[in-house]
Amino acid sequence: LQLHSLYGGVGAGLGPGAGHCNPGNPAVLKEAVEAVVRSFAKHTQGYGRVNVVEALQEFWQMKLTRGADLRNGALVVYEMVPSNSPPYVCYVSLPGGSCFGSFQFCPTKAEARRSAAKIALMNSVFNEHPSRRITDDFIEKSVSEALASFNGNREEADNPNTGIGAFRFMLESNKGKSMLEFQELMTVFQLLHWNGSLKAMRERQCSRQEVLAHYSHRALDDDMRTQMAADWVNREQSAASTIAQELAMTERELEDARLAGRELRFYKEKKDILMLAVGQLSAANAATLPSH
Repeated sequence: LQLHSLYGGVGAGLGPGAGHCNPGNPAVLKEAVEAVVRSFAKHTQGYGRVNVVEALQEFWQMKLTRGADLRNGALVVYEMVPSNSPPYVCYVSLPGGSCFGSFQFCPTKAEARRSAAKIALMNSVFNEHPSRRITDDFIEKSVSEALASFNGNREEADNPNTGIGAFRFMLESNKGKSMLEFQELMTVFQLLHWNGSLKAMRERQCSRQEVLAHYSHRALDDDMRTQMAADWVNREQSAASTIAQELAMTERELEDARLAGRELRFYKEKKDILMLAVGQLSAANAATLPSH
């Protein structure tokens, strides 16, 4: 488990891609993805070539009909990165919000779409395994690893005002959920930490539990993105090139994670928020230009 700082304390969140099938070697990753796709095809459609784009949509439609809590329905959304020449890159967002991307060199847009669908299908199927559920045993193991990583003591884990205590509170609040579901929630806190919002709340004397309780039920929406983008515009006005530097670093992180087959929503949201900030800055600058 990678642990990220939550609310200015000791790490208290699963890092991007935690809990997902994520072999580091590209050849191993490709082989693992193909194996899961073949297995899924065999059990659902019989033998033969599988249309992974259709299979991924059918998988989530099946989850919805079996009672999965999908607030926005079962639609899988694809997004092509604009390009006039290969390699083409495609992202796919799953109904809960998790995001994956094409992880191979894709000579066509159709191949990029298939590549993204394959890695998303593999993670969707893998996520259904009982071992991916947050249980009492999983919580104990995760908290013990967190304590070992930060040389903490057992009392910290029982105190919700410490970072590790907040981490435990988050896990226990999500008992029974899958790793993908938990990762989707943690993305909100990762973004709040990255954006400086958690630090600002601490300075306003908000307790960790108040912050956790508020944002645990708050979906990542356009209002939140717009507010975060405005924060970056303010930073840019205080120190020129802040956004450009952060955007360059975020694009490298997104590229590395995509090629490694990792879950991408944290990086993708960061990039989208920074691009939104660029747009806000351009609009603000245009509004202040003298008219002729």
